[in-house]
Amino acid sequence: MTKKLKLDIQGMHCQSCAKMIEIELEEKVNNIKINSVSGKAEMDFDEDKISEKEIKNIIFKMGYKIK
Repeated sequence: MTKKLKLDIQGMHCQSCAKMIEIELEEKVNNIKINSVSGKAEMDFDEDKISEKEIKNIIFKMGYKIK
């Protein structure tokens, strides 16, 4: 089942930060959009392939925080 996820990511300083997150997640999620200025991220993911917790853990391991 496809689910939509919206996150507020803290710690991004530039578009490269957002791009690094997108690259890390691109094979695991769909339609990912991250705004480095606002910190807003939106993506679709298949719960059968990856969980919301796993997505957040990937972002945490990259050194970012989620509100």
